[in-house]
Amino acid sequence: MSQALASLKLVNAKRQKTVDPIQFRRSKLNEKLKIQIEMAKALSRGDSFTVKRMKKVTDEVSGQASLIEVAKRTKTWWFTNNDTKRVAVQLFYGNKVIDLAKGKNAVEVSNGDELIAVLLKLQEAVVEGALDGQIEVAAESVKARFAK
Repeated sequence: MSQALASLKLVNAKRQKTVDPIQFRRSKLNEKLKIQIEMAKALSRGDSFTVKRMKKVTDEVSGQASLIEVAKRTKTWWFTNNDTKRVAVQLFYGNKVIDLAKGKNAVEVSNGDELIAVLLKLQEAVVEGALDGQIEVAAESVKARFAK
């Protein structure tokens, strides 16, 4: 054995091939919530916030492929409720609204600071696993659209 290898801690490790679906859904929703929080913070500062992604574009003349950065279309998860004239925040998994409690699918807020606080609390609930059942129901309904 070489001296370089002898100085390293060698172990027998096996890579995990599958990801726990519950953890995967939590992390997916958590990433979307991070974007919503950044959008709300930018709104309160008066800035604009865009999510960027890389897109592969092929030049028609030369056939050369290149990557360009484009803005990703993002939709806010909050809106002004016509009945109460207050802002309501909903949680989405895919394009499905998640019921936060039986028959309740939104949180009412009064200002931008409260909006950010509510989004942070929703993020905390997702990470803790408090909404796993609701996320699973939404994920199954999204998955059902792809079944033949």
